[in-house]
Amino acid sequence: MARVCEICGKGPQMGNSVETRGKAKYLGGVGTKITGITRRKFKPNLQKIKVALPSGGAKSMMVCTQCIRSGAVRKAVKRPPFKLNPADAKVAASS
Repeated sequence: MARVCEICGKGPQMGNSVETRGKAKYLGGVGTKITGITRRKFKPNLQKIKVALPSGGAKSMMVCTQCIRSGAVRKAVKRPPFKLNPADAKVAASS
């Protein structure tokens, strides 16, 4: 299973890991120096969630957190909220 978002297709990206030493100038030092640059992989923040399908069912998908937060997917409701019967609501209101 690839580490890719099933909605937007976001996957791992390559970048640099920069190692520094020294004290910053604004803190009173002589400045920071770069002591090493190595390649690294930035992985997307993927979550396995149950997504509500338009047909009414639910499917487990690997989705990035940006898609969840932006509303690109709707999480499936595990348990519908508790509802009172109309007759019970009248009894509770009168007492």
